[in-house]
Amino acid sequence: METSELLKRVRQIEIKTRGLSQNIFAGEYHTAFKGRGMTFAEVREYQYGDDVRSIDWNVTARMNRPYVKVFEEERELTVMLLIDVSASRNFGTVTTTKRQVLTEVAATLAFSGIQNNDKVGVIFFSDRVEKFIPPQKGRKHVLHIIRELLNFEPESRQTDIACALRYLTNAIKRRSTAFVISDFIDGELERELTIAARKHDLSAIQIYDPHDADLPNVGLLKVKDAETGERIWIDTSDRKLRQAYANAWQGQQYRLTQEFAKAGVDHVEISTQDDYVRALMKLFNRRA
Repeated sequence: METSELLKRVRQIEIKTRGLSQNIFAGEYHTAFKGRGMTFAEVREYQYGDDVRSIDWNVTARMNRPYVKVFEEERELTVMLLIDVSASRNFGTVTTTKRQVLTEVAATLAFSGIQNNDKVGVIFFSDRVEKFIPPQKGRKHVLHIIRELLNFEPESRQTDIACALRYLTNAIKRRSTAFVISDFIDGELERELTIAARKHDLSAIQIYDPHDADLPNVGLLKVKDAETGERIWIDTSDRKLRQAYANAWQGQQYRLTQEFAKAGVDHVEISTQDDYVRALMKLFNRRA
């Protein structure tokens, strides 16, 4: 993408997603993701009614009278966006591609984060970690993220979400609010999801094309696997083939739902032909 066109697209996305963050998601984001962690603030003398579990025994011993630890809600979070940049994100059959929706969803979350005084960082992944953008604050930082979302091309075309989750667990030491944004066309993830969710407040956002779920009846069709490059001819007029395709999708969705539930990970599905605003509101409201 040429520089002038890139800047134009960045500005278009900023206007749309920043507006959504300010006018629609501001309160919902704060309610859904703030107050999930508590940080130590000070000690003070014990008062009648205080929880005895809050007593700081070291200070109590030094002062010879009881003192309690006081905690407060964490006002500043670190928001991590784990973004799938494998080749399947370029797929789109209706009005837009998964990549376009992914970009706007990620930008909306990023603007929501900085609007709430949070730091925002990004992990781009394929079957490896392609790029890490450390968490920072500010509009300039979010615009840099949007430029990368629009223009970044990975070295690999394939997917390994587990790799990205392991990187998150190892690289981000403090608890963060993390969003995995992907089509989740990958293998089993329960173990890595569970480990990451123990350390971080993890949510999953699945972005899919309607024809990921339902094969249209258009006769003989040559299809290409975006990640492996393999090409084959299929007869989409074959009812059994279309049914097997739909069953495979439903089986994958059932497996994902079970894995998210067992790991304690909130998730939402977003079709490229639907309004992602409604889907994000559903996620936020469920958490709130």
